[in-house]
Amino acid sequence: MSFEQTTLDHPQASSSARKWRHGWDVLTVLTRRDIKAQYKRSFLGFGWALGGPLLQVIVFSTIFKDALGTQVHSYPCYVFVGVLVWGWFQSSLGGSVSLITGNFALARQPRFPLAMLPFVTVNVRFLHMAIALPLMFILLWCNGIYPTVAWLALPGLAVIQYLLCVGLAYPLASLNVLHRDTQHIVSVLLQLMMFVTPIFYRIEVVPEAMRNWFYLNPMVSMVAAWRSVLLDGVWPEAQPLWILGGIGLFFLVLGRKMFIAQSHRFVEEM
Repeated sequence: MSFEQTTLDHPQASSSARKWRHGWDVLTVLTRRDIKAQYKRSFLGFGWALGGPLLQVIVFSTIFKDALGTQVHSYPCYVFVGVLVWGWFQSSLGGSVSLITGNFALARQPRFPLAMLPFVTVNVRFLHMAIALPLMFILLWCNGIYPTVAWLALPGLAVIQYLLCVGLAYPLASLNVLHRDTQHIVSVLLQLMMFVTPIFYRIEVVPEAMRNWFYLNPMVSMVAAWRSVLLDGVWPEAQPLWILGGIGLFFLVLGRKMFIAQSHRFVEEM
């Protein structure tokens, strides 16, 4: 049977395929647009994606190594992994809050797929992390940490964190249109979350009575999983990852429905 005949017999499948292709094209174009806008007229360009994490690693390694890093093997590598993983999460959520309020022209266009914007933001922030990954791998190699079979889990970790970021982006973007205080609240919460995420310290230094409260922060388990794979060469614990993946899917489905249901009010509210 020819492709044309299959298309005629299954018009719904053809329509679905066109929608997927259109969505992919929109996602690609918007991602490129955001990347170009961020580095337009920038002397260093993509170098800023390396400079920020590298500066944080230097600062944390210099200030906290003697106080918090004495029990950590390859402390700069330990911090670098935490900085990259946390940076992707923080920048994704921070950028997602103003997705609609910062794209008024797109929101006014009839039938524009606004539901693609959270994916664009998370994609761009993931690209920033990906640019810094080669430098991290070089640092690991220089410290005698080499690839293991457990590194095959890295794509799975990236997918779980991607779902978590996109899932949380939908309700945050919607809420900020209706309540502009959302962007300020999220900014403060992200700053506080950085200190309750073991980026430059081990979770073991937290008093045991308080440690369970720290694990309510999803990035505690997420950062630990990345470090288990990259630094220790062992497979991460499955249960926390299943929970995080479930949370990401829950917010992705529910948050997207909430986003789409409110999308007709976005222009009026702005």
